[in-house]
Amino acid sequence: MLYYILFLVFILIVILYNSIIEPFYAYLYGKPFYVHFYIYPKRITLAQLYILTNEFEFYKKLNPKSKRHFEHRVASFIEKYPFYGKDGLIITDQMKVLVGATAVMLTFGMRKYLFTLIDKIIIYPDVYYSTINKDYHKGEFNPRMKTVVFSWKHFLEGYEIDNDNLNLGLHEFSHVLHFQGKINKDISASIFTVTFEEILEQVKRPANFKRLVDSNYFRIYAYTNQFEFIAVVLEHFFETPSEFKREFPELFEKVKIMINFSE
Repeated sequence: MLYYILFLVFILIVILYNSIIEPFYAYLYGKPFYVHFYIYPKRITLAQLYILTNEFEFYKKLNPKSKRHFEHRVASFIEKYPFYGKDGLIITDQMKVLVGATAVMLTFGMRKYLFTLIDKIIIYPDVYYSTINKDYHKGEFNPRMKTVVFSWKHFLEGYEIDNDNLNLGLHEFSHVLHFQGKINKDISASIFTVTFEEILEQVKRPANFKRLVDSNYFRIYAYTNQFEFIAVVLEHFFETPSEFKREFPELFEKVKIMINFSE
């Protein structure tokens, strides 16, 4: 009888936490009650750790505790999503680590950090022909096929020049995150969606839109539609944060809240 009562109390606490406590906390502070909690943290191999340490700047800047969290998430990403090479491309640890680290960097402030809208990663050596829209691509997110596709050449170029605001990996995973925010109900997805809607409301104001366009900070492709806008904004957020903050401080702060990013 006691175990039954304790079980009911536990269920009640969980319901209260999910329906009242954390939503109220998120309303007050604009972030989840907690982000990182792993009973059995996963580890990447020494070879993968070497790649992460030497080739991914975001990871290098983290404190030791955050590095362990980051490693766990990269290991989980690599374990969850199979990678397929096309046109004779052989998948390497470098590809798995850098692709996984890019996705993890984008969602590092979110509790649910793995994507439910994809189930595989496809990599071509260079630009590839898409049979869907009959054109050549450097990368794409295909929600119908639950796939993210990259040209490896252009994925690497996104990191070779780290301040040109062009990062193919970030761009495509931003599309995944945007779509996921619209359908998922967890607290991080809710914060992302609500904050992005607030950003769009501000951007739609003629004076704000004119200032954005006149600044020439965001490339014109950003104004194609809301999907491209958020992808380009997130590229800029990670590639040139100081300039972004200086040019558009209010927008910068909104993006920080949207992905729960800590400087």
